[in-house]
Amino acid sequence: MKAAIAGTSIEHDVRGSGPPILFLHAFPLNMTMWNAQARALEGTHQVVRFDARGFGGTPPGDGLLTMERIADDAIALLDHLGLSKVVVCGLSMGGYATFALVLRHPERVKALVLADTRTAPDSADAKQARSSQADTVRREGPAGIADGFLQKAVGETTRRERPEIVARVREMILAAPARGIVDALAGLAARADSGPTLREIEVPTLVVCGAEDALTPVADAEAIHRGVPGSTLQIIPKAGHLTALEDPAAFDSALAGFLAPVPR
Repeated sequence: MKAAIAGTSIEHDVRGSGPPILFLHAFPLNMTMWNAQARALEGTHQVVRFDARGFGGTPPGDGLLTMERIADDAIALLDHLGLSKVVVCGLSMGGYATFALVLRHPERVKALVLADTRTAPDSADAKQARSSQADTVRREGPAGIADGFLQKAVGETTRRERPEIVARVREMILAAPARGIVDALAGLAARADSGPTLREIEVPTLVVCGAEDALTPVADAEAIHRGVPGSTLQIIPKAGHLTALEDPAAFDSALAGFLAPVPR
């Protein structure tokens, strides 16, 4: 489905009925990364997801893809759908955008799921690495960064035992337009420190992290857990940075257990 939002056409998917839950996808993937979660929840929840600008079916924007842009597009989509307050689940880049959403639109959030993400901004070295990645993508397209991303983002166990997951992630990377990847890399490098935002979170919060996550390791998840009073921490064994894809059964179980007591 398409929605005309802030000068573009946002590709989105809505299914099921019940309390709404909004999913924000990881870099450099698209909303189909949440297929397993959509299937698991559509019997009890209204599942909303969309492609950020430059990914999937949503065309690139007119410059860097900031986390604030993703957050504002999410709110505009909720307005389009007539949804006032939702559970927000973001993984990696989607988690960074979730922090921006909490800061800018706290009244729209009923509960949070922060998966494989961190509050800290990029270091100088990390910014340089993203700039180098962008140069590679400009020269070679998404294929130029696919192997490096898979090596870091997908857990060792998944790479060894679940080749079909690796193939699916690779397919999503290769399907992303080069322009979308470059714009997102710039936005990721420019993101703010979300540490102070933790103090603003007053809703039920689940923090999820793969035990083998090499990009935002367990220590980052533990820091978020400590910073959000009353939050729940779930570590998923034998999964890396893309927990929802690498072990959807464990991710969905943690999600279902967390959502059960959230007021409808």
